[in-house]
Amino acid sequence: MARRKVKRPWLDYLVYLAVRTLVFAVQSLSISQSYALARFLGWVLYKVDRRHRLVGLENLRTAYGDQMTEEERDAVVRGVYRHFCMMLMEIFHTPKTINLENYRRYISLVGHPAVLDRMISREPMILLTGHYGNWEIAGYLFGLFGFPTWSVARTLDNPYLERYLRSFRESTGQRMIPKAGGYDQIVEVLESRRVLSMLADQDAGQRGMFVDFFGRQASTHKAIALLAIEHNAPVVVGVARRVGPGFRYEMRCAQIIEPGEFTGGADDARLLTQRYTSALEELIRQDPSQYLWLHRRWKHQPIARKKAARPETVRSEVAAG
Repeated sequence: MARRKVKRPWLDYLVYLAVRTLVFAVQSLSISQSYALARFLGWVLYKVDRRHRLVGLENLRTAYGDQMTEEERDAVVRGVYRHFCMMLMEIFHTPKTINLENYRRYISLVGHPAVLDRMISREPMILLTGHYGNWEIAGYLFGLFGFPTWSVARTLDNPYLERYLRSFRESTGQRMIPKAGGYDQIVEVLESRRVLSMLADQDAGQRGMFVDFFGRQASTHKAIALLAIEHNAPVVVGVARRVGPGFRYEMRCAQIIEPGEFTGGADDARLLTQRYTSALEELIRQDPSQYLWLHRRWKHQPIARKKAARPETVRSEVAAG
């Protein structure tokens, strides 16, 4: 029997105070000074976080095989730690740095007219990205532009940090839906013809849908495709990719997948899931050091089924996700 996690509110609050102190300290620095701190923290984490470092190296070995040498894989993993520490600094600076008057200094938009047209016409839509680049900044910017999204995310175990992170995410109008237990809200968003935002690159366990990702089968949540088909909601694949120098990102709409493109057959959900997974892979290949290789994307692999699985509903798939 799994051991129940012991709740320690005092410890959660101490962690929250430590994070708030760090945020205050970082915001008192210039962005260049914050980047220097991020590079140092990235180097420290690379050295001490052996478990995730080895996961990252193994994932790159799986994804690229002989296309990368061991030295190149190590350089990418070092870059991953550095990039995500820099991203953290940018999150701390974003509310006081980016506004409607100066956002072009930091963000360039690519391929967005079609997306904005759909937002203006109030069509249901699912925005997809992965743990690549700076996925937090996209929701912040859409809200800043007056097109707030409803984003699905896992609720943090620390309630103080959860409220604090939510306040950042919702500061420009973005709204959050808990990943666990949020099915009714998700359906309400799509039925009211609003925009749903989701991360689409997490291992979905043994019951997930297996599609090709970097040449190997990866368990992927079926919910996105099932919701898109049921509500006739286009799936928009995009990323916010660091292009530098400094705090500079390209926010790119890479592909729009229309559910109407498919035939209405039993395999539509798999085809749609493969489409957006392949689109994410193509984006990640542009700069592998901006992808979170430190999580076990290929943790589960297909196994032979002794009997056919019972039909699943969208609700049960969302709940499993």
